Amino acid sequence: MITSIFSKSKPINFVIVFFVMLLAFFMASFEASIASSIWAFVSKKFMSVFVCYASILLLNFIVSKNSLTKRNNYEILFFSLFLLLIPSATLDAEIIFSNFFILLAMRRIVSLRTQRSEKKKLFEAAIWISIASLFYFWAILFFALIPITLALYSNNNVRHWIIPFVGVTTVFVISVAVSIILNDSFFGVFKTFPGFNYDFSSYNSLRFIVAMTLILSFGTWSSIFYLQNIKKQKRAYRASFKVVILALVIAAVIVFQAPQKNGSEFLFLFAPLCIIIANYVQTIKEKLFREIFLSTLVVVPLVLLVLQLFSKG
Repeated sequence: MITSIFSKSKPINFVIVFFVMLLAFFMASFEASIASSIWAFVSKKFMSVFVCYASILLLNFIVSKNSLTKRNNYEILFFSLFLLLIPSATLDAEIIFSNFFILLAMRRIVSLRTQRSEKKKLFEAAIWISIASLFYFWAILFFALIPITLALYSNNNVRHWIIPFVGVTTVFVISVAVSIILNDSFFGVFKTFPGFNYDFSSYNSLRFIVAMTLILSFGTWSSIFYLQNIKKQKRAYRASFKVVILALVIAAVIVFQAPQKNGSEFLFLFAPLCIIIANYVQTIKEKLFREIFLSTLVVVPLVLLVLQLFSKG
């Protein structure tokens, strides 16, 4: 059933994903304040909902434009289900914005495979990552994707290696100028250095334990097959597939050392993880196993949702 719906790209898939995402936003707000009405929630969270859904559409564009999966919508389904699995991922508007800009950067980095307008793509990718870091400091770690990608393509053009740093400098200079105008200080617009936090006690709840177990088990299993299948891809696409797995590693580092562990930091994991799992699902030949695999990803968030509602009730 699930396979037949999302195995092909259809407009109805985006409608379903939107309402699943909206449910995740509502549950996060419900958990924070059970007295909040849906209308108050919508009025306060409208921009976050808009940007989050734009991120899902952008993820679909990146995947389809660069042939990171076959013609299906599994990646957007998984993204919405992960939001429902960890509703608190929707609570921090700054991380939602930061993740959106990271996806904009990923779009330019992955498209370097075409070897057209490389200077423009490198400059834009650096700018998007720099802007993302203004919202959430540790997003700057994604900057490592740019030189790594250049190395994967064996790009020896010196200017291509310098351009990303020019992009970062551009954002820095503009930010300082804005800070002087608005705050009458050089660095008022910048966030203070967030530091590290290796206290994982905030994850000691049924929802987080189940969610992390599901993500870790399904993600690890899918990644094994994903890495094996990279060699089967066309030579021009292999670097793009490697960028996705590297983005997952960087996102995992961000989650591990995030200064505030409230679940919102998991948002950076979702996009690369969804691409990897979608690649695995489309390689499963046994229809029954594929349905069980997908059903687990659908049922577990719904069961946790019901348990949460009963615990609040």
